[in-house]
Amino acid sequence: MKQPFDEMAKGVPKADAPTEAAAPKQEEQALPKLSPQEFRMYNRMSEHMDMFHEHFRHTWNTLYGACTSGKRPAGMSIRTFLSEGEQFCQQLTFHHNIEEQHIFPILARKMPAFKKELQLLTQHKEIHIGLDKLEEYLGKCRSGEKELRLDEMKTVMDSFGTVLWQHLDEEVHELRAENMRKYWTPEEMRRIPI
Repeated sequence: MKQPFDEMAKGVPKADAPTEAAAPKQEEQALPKLSPQEFRMYNRMSEHMDMFHEHFRHTWNTLYGACTSGKRPAGMSIRTFLSEGEQFCQQLTFHHNIEEQHIFPILARKMPAFKKELQLLTQHKEIHIGLDKLEEYLGKCRSGEKELRLDEMKTVMDSFGTVLWQHLDEEVHELRAENMRKYWTPEEMRRIPI
């Protein structure tokens, strides 16, 4: 059974080389100004991705803020705090799995940043080393095997925080309208799933 993303991606060219109209030029030439409608079409993936990333930034800030201040947010029980952290880990993992299985392979057909073993996928791997440690730590706290110590949790979060924030910004930046238009025609953009 095909995945919905696979169905939506039908018709997106599998060309190894970008079409001449969409190919980035060796010399960066000024492209014509986009109309508001064209900008929205080319920028939709960036906006959509940033919506998810903003959720991850907000949750990170809640968790990390508690770690740096040494106290949970007002009115948040330990159980709720641990649950918030575990959901962060699970949701980010789910988000990256969707990207790697359904979105990045389409983008990688024309965009070097999304090809395997390049920066964005390498960042996913680095993030998940720390994310797995965080999820394990939170699980041990939930089970009672460990007592929640916010300074310990901060150390785990520090191990992948820089690459996470860099990734959240760079991925959105790669998908912005001015970059997407270098690789994709308007018709191709309409067929790329988000």
